[in-house]
Amino acid sequence: MTAGLWEHWVLPGIWITIQLTVYSAALATVVAFGVGMARTHRLKTVRFLAGFYTEVFRGTSALILMFWIFFVLPQLAGWSLVPMWAAVLALGLSYGAYGAEVVRGALNAVAPAQREAGVALSFTPWQRMRLILLPQAVPEMIPPFSNLLVELLKGTALVSLLGIGDVSFAAYLVRLATQESAQIYAITLVIYFVIAFLLTRGMRALERKTKAGIGRRPDPGTGIMRKLSIRRTTETAPVPTSAGGGGA
Repeated sequence: MTAGLWEHWVLPGIWITIQLTVYSAALATVVAFGVGMARTHRLKTVRFLAGFYTEVFRGTSALILMFWIFFVLPQLAGWSLVPMWAAVLALGLSYGAYGAEVVRGALNAVAPAQREAGVALSFTPWQRMRLILLPQAVPEMIPPFSNLLVELLKGTALVSLLGIGDVSFAAYLVRLATQESAQIYAITLVIYFVIAFLLTRGMRALERKTKAGIGRRPDPGTGIMRKLSIRRTTETAPVPTSAGGGGA
């Protein structure tokens, strides 16, 4: 790949992919917390509307929604969005529906005694949510949010079908210009991996910070590392002796 192709197509494509990820993630976060908290509301109507939104946007294709916003909405509303913002809206609404379930599950996982303590202190529902429930639930949301963020990053490749010059669209143009499919798409895979790796590192740092803020230690790990930790603990533990000593 020549320096000109890298400078004029690939680097701008990386920047557009990062922008799409950041803007869509911001919208999805707002939607996830708004709808997720609404799904735990005491009013049945609010819970129904939030659940209806979640089911609709989880059950529809983000690509078709993107096409609908970009091609159909202008005919119905009389105004149109630029491709960039149509893509952000479609991705944010779609992944926000998945995030809403993460928020709902984390809030419901908080011990009922914590809610009862807030009621006993005469906290309003918003005070209980802000001061008691969210500080304990947010650290539990971060690992699944990290997975959703990586999925969102990979989902930004769909915007190339609208002609947006992201990484995948830039790779397609460079392939047409150079006819080097293996090299171009190998580099594209590496680019997505590097961005995803940086995102997961950042989310893990955020998880450690939020858990430290409520006085909790990060999880020691899962799978093999957890088994090794348990095994090391049992091997170093003192062997109990009988209180009675030997026989008669």
